[in-house]
Amino acid sequence: MADILIRGVRIMQTAPPFEVEEDRDVLVCNGIIKAIGKGLDAKADKVIDGRGRTLMPGNICSHHHYYSGLSRGMLVKAGPQTDFIQVLKEWWWRLDRALDEEACLYSSLICSIEAIAAGTTTVIDHHASPSYIDGSLSAIARGIEEVGLRGVTCYEVTDRNRGMDEVREGVEENLRFAREVDKRKKDGKVLVEAMIGGHAPFTIPEEGLDLMADAVRSSGRGMHLHVAEDRYDVLWSHHQHGEDIVRRLDRYGLVDGKTLLVHGLHLSDDEIALINERGAFLAHNPRSNMNNHVGYLDRIGKVEKLVIGTDGCGGDMFEELKLGFFKHKDSGGPWWPADFVTALNRGARLVETCFNDGRRWGRVEEGYTADLVLLDYQAPTPLVAANAATHFVWGMSARNVRTVIVDGRIVMEEGAFPGIDVEEVFRKAAQVARRVWENVDQIPS
Repeated sequence: MADILIRGVRIMQTAPPFEVEEDRDVLVCNGIIKAIGKGLDAKADKVIDGRGRTLMPGNICSHHHYYSGLSRGMLVKAGPQTDFIQVLKEWWWRLDRALDEEACLYSSLICSIEAIAAGTTTVIDHHASPSYIDGSLSAIARGIEEVGLRGVTCYEVTDRNRGMDEVREGVEENLRFAREVDKRKKDGKVLVEAMIGGHAPFTIPEEGLDLMADAVRSSGRGMHLHVAEDRYDVLWSHHQHGEDIVRRLDRYGLVDGKTLLVHGLHLSDDEIALINERGAFLAHNPRSNMNNHVGYLDRIGKVEKLVIGTDGCGGDMFEELKLGFFKHKDSGGPWWPADFVTALNRGARLVETCFNDGRRWGRVEEGYTADLVLLDYQAPTPLVAANAATHFVWGMSARNVRTVIVDGRIVMEEGAFPGIDVEEVFRKAAQVARRVWENVDQIPS
């Protein structure tokens, strides 16, 4: 692994107190930030001129759906979509049933390329491909690794197509991939880790939660699960099980410091308090919530470990934060840019939980993992600690991203991806997408 020296750069932290330092040299060795200073007396295999540019920690997408990668502009026949369940049945649950190994791989490749191009260095994926379960997570991981992104993936356990047989297959795929990761870690660090995934409680029976709890315990991983995205999930839990969603999960020991819950728009105050008590993460996905018209998480300030995801709406966290901030203010919320940037950076704590090897993420600081983004951002006003988060939300965007480093390796330099024929990847992806769309049209809702 080549040593990298970035000369004369502005450093901007994305966690409070948002320090900004001018004219600093940053030395990266063996995937770790080794030294920071002014006029460092250091040599490296690669020297980057950072003058006039801004270096910050890589953004983290704390919830994504790579299986949506081939859905953009999807031309298929579909029935009415007047509520959220119809959207799932007519659109997403037909798309995921049309995916095979090639489609999963190309979804992963293009999603990873677009994430890096937007300054995202880690993606937490939540996968589904009911017609291709066994081996699907390896295909997703392969695409992430080929591009050089850092990732975490899992399979969303569900009974929605084939009952308990499908549940068992989903649990086993989570365990199979976790074992694969454990085996690979014996030879050193890995770029992609595992979680134990589940779709949403209304498609997971009691026996399924029991199997997932066993998988969490035996693998040592956390659970990644949708909760209360729509009121239907809440009503189902009350009607079928006579208890709140989070209480039901907690009964199986599935809510702890390694757990990632997603959405949570319609959770009760008691459930949010339980999430906080157990130390679980909750991912807020503003663009997806608006698109699906499922409501708004107006109590984000009550969630202690709130992180930011996209729920399949790409990997551009600059865009996600902008729209999330504007939606919040439109809803009369009290948060300011600093609150949103803090939540985005909190994804680093989630990454540390997933990789669980003592490394640290989320700061440009000696000893931290070198997942870094170099921006060509021309600030029209002073950029200092007191307004850094405001510059992030109001000024910075993916178009400013020039060079991206993941695990101490340059994965994009001046907008180019070393060793990857991006044009060919996207050309092939379009061919695969056309085939997937044709398959979707053969699948009933």
